[in-house]
Amino acid sequence: MEEKYDVVVVGGGAAGLSGALALGRARRSVLVVDAGEPRNAPAGHMHNYLGRDGTPPAELLEAGRAELARYGVEVVAGRVTAAAREDAGFLVTLDDGRAARARRLLVATGAVDELPGVPGLAERWGRDVLHCPYCHGWEVRDRRIGVLSTGPFSVDQAILWRQWSEDVVFLAHDRPAPSEEDAERLAARRIPVAEGLVTGIEVTGDALSGVRLASGEVIALGALVVAAPLTARSGVLESLGLKPVEAEFGGHVAGTRIAADPAGATGVPGVWVAGNVTDVRAVVVASAAAGLASGAAINMDLVAEETREAVAAYRDQMSTLVEEAAWEERYRSRPAIWSGRPNPQLVAEAAGLPPGRALDVGSGEGADAIWLATKGWRVTGADISVTALERAAAHAAEAGADVAGRVEWLHADLRDHALPEGAYDLVSAQYMHLPGEARRELYARLAAAVAPGGTLLIVGHHPSDLLTTARRMHFPQMMFTAEEIATSLDPAAWEIVAADARPRTAADQEGREITIRDAVLVARRRA
Repeated sequence: MEEKYDVVVVGGGAAGLSGALALGRARRSVLVVDAGEPRNAPAGHMHNYLGRDGTPPAELLEAGRAELARYGVEVVAGRVTAAAREDAGFLVTLDDGRAARARRLLVATGAVDELPGVPGLAERWGRDVLHCPYCHGWEVRDRRIGVLSTGPFSVDQAILWRQWSEDVVFLAHDRPAPSEEDAERLAARRIPVAEGLVTGIEVTGDALSGVRLASGEVIALGALVVAAPLTARSGVLESLGLKPVEAEFGGHVAGTRIAADPAGATGVPGVWVAGNVTDVRAVVVASAAAGLASGAAINMDLVAEETREAVAAYRDQMSTLVEEAAWEERYRSRPAIWSGRPNPQLVAEAAGLPPGRALDVGSGEGADAIWLATKGWRVTGADISVTALERAAAHAAEAGADVAGRVEWLHADLRDHALPEGAYDLVSAQYMHLPGEARRELYARLAAAVAPGGTLLIVGHHPSDLLTTARRMHFPQMMFTAEEIATSLDPAAWEIVAADARPRTAADQEGREITIRDAVLVARRRA
């Protein structure tokens, strides 16, 4: 658990597991910490969950955990006691001393039903002492149902339960008698009112058979309904500064909740809630849906953060990739970067040219400059890296004194190094990739360095390569087509010999043969 997760989910009920499932399927690293206290644990079955109606709650959770395992989501038993902000995430502490770190939190700890202190009532909770007609009404239909008054909403609840049974009794208990208006509504639905404090539950065999009043009278019942307020399990959230607020239902206070937006985002950035901890009305299917919504929102939040970080890194790479320090680091990281063979487009275009003076732009370890020298050219090999030029000079020496004597090595950044205009019969820039405006300015200066009758040869990775599996550098702003370069040349001064996207065969990272393209511009300066 020392690993840092994308998300720690606190609570392994329907909301927590559903959120974890969405996140696991989104390829997030997720840890679920479950205290094993689902609110509906006393109930034998859950209902109104399409396709799972009548499923025991524990069976749903077991199936959910099995589904999570398929996506690599971890589930551990434990109780989270606190969470604290740490760097860009959270440190979650368990009651046994274990801890986990997370970039985001989804808290689905649920709520506790605050049951009235009627002796024997809690023991029947979820069996024949009930709260929700949509969860349990069908199972107790046509029984004699008592509705225990616990607040202003109890009259409405009694009238609602009348849909499932014609025999409903309103138990005033310790609350004031119904108002005149409420009494009329109850009478209209033939719901009698039993006044007096309920002091106990009557059980026959293993079934509720009635309630006992303080007077000693026993009201025979087949089920008892209690509108118990819900108290959010908010301890871990309070440790982050999130305090419960009153939860309203039907215009009445129905307990407490943690405030959140519709997707579950709280007032603390990075913390989401789902299920009964924020929604007192949520049944199992609604809690599961809320967990899904929160999981999706968390994933989107992480995607947005990762994109912001990627943009910052991309901008940094764009600003440093072509600088001397970056090239020095690249060359020093390996004994050789390039193959040692001349670039094929240079060979194809220069083989038939009469030797003269050549400028090899970005000469690297010297293969192109050395090849030109062997063909009789006098070459200036320019590069931004001292390490590359040292290797190039060594390779030229290995080729022989005649070859080495025809090459001059120039350590320079040609973006700000003055080139003699009209001095070279061939200017070759092989895969010299720069961002937009810097590229345009450099290529204009390279073109100016070509002598009348001389050749400008520019070769680069074609933008269409980004759509292949070659997975070469992904810097669209640095890539170009030959046509783009051609349009920058004055047609009165230049003849465009070729402006092509030339295919060639290469192998991608998986060793598959693919076709990539070189952007090739060949232009001759008019004499």
